[in-house]
Amino acid sequence: MFNRRQKPALSAKLLGLVWPTMGWRRTITYMINRIARLPGTPYSIAGGFACGVAISFTPFVGLHFILGGILAWFIRANIIASALGTAVGNPWTFPFIWVWLYEVGHWMGFGADVDKVHEFEFSHVFATILKASLDGDIDQLLAAGAPVFLPMFVASIPTSIIVWFAFYLPLNSVLTRHKKQSSRRPKTTL
Repeated sequence: MFNRRQKPALSAKLLGLVWPTMGWRRTITYMINRIARLPGTPYSIAGGFACGVAISFTPFVGLHFILGGILAWFIRANIIASALGTAVGNPWTFPFIWVWLYEVGHWMGFGADVDKVHEFEFSHVFATILKASLDGDIDQLLAAGAPVFLPMFVASIPTSIIVWFAFYLPLNSVLTRHKKQSSRRPKTTL
């Protein structure tokens, strides 16, 4: 009944993932309304979403859904909202997040010497990590990955805490206001 008569081509679907067809403002409004309709208290939903966003600011790529769900479960927040929050970490934002974490980790005093940072070539490091992973060479994997992973991991701890509060506080107030407004509306049936 609600299906399209002509389904969009694959290229149109892929373009819709990168650039929403209904526009950014409407897409963001739609996502906020979807989050607000999740079952649970404003704390649960905002806390879960903030957990997902905070975990996106860690170097554990591929484990964000699992770690976000565990963190949300640990603080008794909404696990589904946590999964939605991990969408903040995406191919557009990961390069900025990773550079931020790497630079903050160096600023905190972890990783290679400051003089060697300019000589550090990521393509060589990632090629070495890939080769070590495929060969199963744990020693080479740790030796190649530690100069990148250690500063990012250390910087992710304070960054994730700050990001959690930066997303939780405004989202909690918006959800509390939304829940109060929706409870005032009379429930109508068709």
